[in-house]
Amino acid sequence: MKPGGRGDPELTRRAFVAATAAAGAALAWPSQLDALARPVRDGAPIELDEISVAALQDAMGKGAITSRAACEAYLARIAARNDALRSVLELNPDALAIADALDAERRAGKVRGPMHGIPVLIKDNVATLDKMQTTAGSLALVGAKVPRDAFIAARLRAAGAVILGKTNLSEWANFRSSHSSSGWSGRGGQCRNPYVLDRTPSGSSSGTGTSISANLCAVGIGTETDGSIVDPSSRCGLVGIKPTVGLVSRAGIIPISHTQDTAGPMARTVADAAIVLSAIAGVDARDTATAGAQGHIAADYTKFLDPKGLAGARIGVPREHYTGYSVHADRLLDDAIAVMRAAGATIVDPAPLGSDDDYGRAEGTVLRYDFKADINAYLAELAPGAAARTLADLIAYNEAHRDQEMPFFGQETFIKAEAKGPLTDKEYVDALALCRRLSRTEGIDATMDKYKLDAIISPTNGPATPIDLVNGDCGGGGGSSSPAAVAGYPSITVPMGYTFGLPAGLAFFGRAWSEPVLIKLAFAYEQASKHRRPPTFLATAAL
Repeated sequence: MKPGGRGDPELTRRAFVAATAAAGAALAWPSQLDALARPVRDGAPIELDEISVAALQDAMGKGAITSRAACEAYLARIAARNDALRSVLELNPDALAIADALDAERRAGKVRGPMHGIPVLIKDNVATLDKMQTTAGSLALVGAKVPRDAFIAARLRAAGAVILGKTNLSEWANFRSSHSSSGWSGRGGQCRNPYVLDRTPSGSSSGTGTSISANLCAVGIGTETDGSIVDPSSRCGLVGIKPTVGLVSRAGIIPISHTQDTAGPMARTVADAAIVLSAIAGVDARDTATAGAQGHIAADYTKFLDPKGLAGARIGVPREHYTGYSVHADRLLDDAIAVMRAAGATIVDPAPLGSDDDYGRAEGTVLRYDFKADINAYLAELAPGAAARTLADLIAYNEAHRDQEMPFFGQETFIKAEAKGPLTDKEYVDALALCRRLSRTEGIDATMDKYKLDAIISPTNGPATPIDLVNGDCGGGGGSSSPAAVAGYPSITVPMGYTFGLPAGLAFFGRAWSEPVLIKLAFAYEQASKHRRPPTFLATAAL
């Protein structure tokens, strides 16, 4: 099953208006759909809207719901909402059979852990050796057979999760063109923000962000090179964890950059994100970066969920470079600071960090070199007969299928990457060294040492901007993902509030391997503020 499928790559204005009107009925949750979405066993209804992993696990343990019934309910929601949201690319035809097997295990007294029987949606750049595709949203990889599950897909299966389907994304994780529209792919069309449908869901893990926010599944997996977990999480009212590079294996994930890529959880609560992180973190021989995680991986990240975790913490605010791009985000940041102070945190404001403008050009150089090397290595592992085995093949495919793949924006980023040489080039070596020095030694580490900080905070980004397929992402929202992304350090975003019905997130970031500290602080802030609320599916912003 492929909800959305290839279809028309984008709704025309007239079709969008009609679809929005039709979606208004579907998204209003009429009683018939409501009954489908609230499975009943032994007369006890289970409300799945905003349900946590722990609550779902408890309900399954008490026999109030089965994994199969939960999957069926989420599938009904996807069927009702996906035409308007375009967030799910494909469903797993074996999902219900997998749920049945996990239910049988539970009845036999075997429960693998907190993810047993929990439905999960994963981004369509994470390889799964099953009946689903792994395409990064590109038609060029439809039908290409992967050699094995990605490490994190295998970890999820081992933990008892049900992989319900694959989510839409910014095609090639937003690394094909500098004029792209976040959330658009040749396979899935334009994904939409669940709060306001004519606004961007942000990229590139847009489909996961929209799906989990809209309660189409319990939890989800995104990936990030620079902003692609935290940005859509922020703009879709979610918690997103971008781990330290190496905490989670990238093996089997369609790459951009081995220096910055990582996968991570996207969820409605910090607790749910911590549960998922516990399931996917681990050392993997196929990803040498994970060797550095030895001694830094927690078996259970939920043990750091402390509602009083802000008491005594020292938190820095780099105002000079990561505020000022949105008056709305700045107001919400000031409110968040007041909440943290009331909870016992010491706020160091300002705590200068330095500008990512200083290494922005170098980051682009690093990513182009990395992409050419890494995508060629990934494509070479695909089964014989794949349409593309090199970056040059992808460029040729896009040119040959321009009407389907490039109706709105081109592939100039691909072309620039193809022009790069090997990773031994002096240009690459120098750019990588500059990025690491300015983001780590003279950046996050220096600021945290100078002010004796436990974490740094900033608005994750501003409220979502309108979708613009003519000009691409129109900016204006700012963002603070680059310091942690370029350094390879962890960051967490948590809902910070709303403006004009649009959510914005608060980012916590810090040193390498500081996930336990960041989870503690983010959870304490979440519990003190409780900003998360379900999306409203408005056609346009309420002004």
